[in-house]
Amino acid sequence: MILCKVTGTIVATQKHASLQEYKLLLVTPVTLDGKLEGREMLAIDRVDAGVGDTVLVLQEGAGAQQILRRTDAPVHTVIVAVVDDISIEQ
Repeated sequence: MILCKVTGTIVATQKHASLQEYKLLLVTPVTLDGKLEGREMLAIDRVDAGVGDTVLVLQEGAGAQQILRRTDAPVHTVIVAVVDDISIEQ
């Protein structure tokens, strides 16, 4: 899983039939202190996340299909949780 920040939304008038019901968001990996790090990715939203939210992202095709419960969905990246807080104990 990857810790990410939702940085934008995607509007698509045409989608693969298996993706019609899902919202598409842009996510960018972040460090544990919240700094953006890396390239933006397109992700299917399963948890009603929004721009500015910190989220956990699964980036693996078979796992994404299992979460969606669809083997016909051409999916690689799925948002699986909205992160409320990060606490690091040392």
